[in-house]
Amino acid sequence: MPPLTCEDFEHLLAFRTSLRRFERWSEEQARAVGLTHVQHQLLVAIKGHPGGEPPTVGELAEYLLLRHHSAVELVDRAEAAGFVRRAADAGDGRLVRVRLTEKGERCLAELTPAHMRELHSLAAVLNELVAGAPGTVARI
Repeated sequence: MPPLTCEDFEHLLAFRTSLRRFERWSEEQARAVGLTHVQHQLLVAIKGHPGGEPPTVGELAEYLLLRHHSAVELVDRAEAAGFVRRAADAGDGRLVRVRLTEKGERCLAELTPAHMRELHSLAAVLNELVAGAPGTVARI
């Protein structure tokens, strides 16, 4: 790997700043609809879970990079607020799956279009950085 240049660090700073701005903006958007930013991430993880069954708490912990007990507490709070509900797995009674409620679905429907627009903007920034910095694709 060639030595890092000042330009490499400028690109890294620009990307990290853009990413942090997106995170801050997203936190504000979540607050505006009555969610914490972590609850918003939980709802996205539930809605985005692939397959025909809702995710288990363990799967949600993996998506959110949380310990299992922290995910349980997060689901507890989201359930108390009416955003999600637990349901026993029909095939394996040891598993508990987490589903969105209508309230959770409404919050996501309100938040997601703007988030998709912001993500496209963030992707454009990253593309500019990569295109403007030959040889940095492997570094970013």
